[in-house]
Amino acid sequence: MGFRAHTQRTQVAALPYQAHSDGAVRVLLITSRDTGRWVIPKGWPMKGRTLADAAAREAFEEAGVRGKIGSASIGRYSYPKRLKNGNWTPCQVDVFPLHVEAQDDQWPEMGQRRTCWLPPGQAAALVQEEGLRTILLRLQEAFAAG
Repeated sequence: MGFRAHTQRTQVAALPYQAHSDGAVRVLLITSRDTGRWVIPKGWPMKGRTLADAAAREAFEEAGVRGKIGSASIGRYSYPKRLKNGNWTPCQVDVFPLHVEAQDDQWPEMGQRRTCWLPPGQAAALVQEEGLRTILLRLQEAFAAG
């Protein structure tokens, strides 16, 4: 597999969600560009931006969503990231909640990914990363508890 054993790198992710007046909550999943698996918008930290702001920027670039990003991470998960040079590196992803207020008609990566709004439990069933699945199920429980 070409996995390189070195220190874990950090990425940031936004968990876009909408809470509707009837109590229903939906989260936004997108497909990755390389494998087409269902993920949430994520990327590397950005110089001059907080981790939360970098996550919000990724959400706009990858899914066209805008809203209020939470300043504190709601969870963390790990996965192996394939780099452009073909090597693999372990990544830890800090997830920030993004309360979506709008989705633009056009965005930078719009033709490169699919998007899908789902209840958190259904989204959890589609993602491969166990840690992300856990975060989605916790979100579902939190909204169900009121």
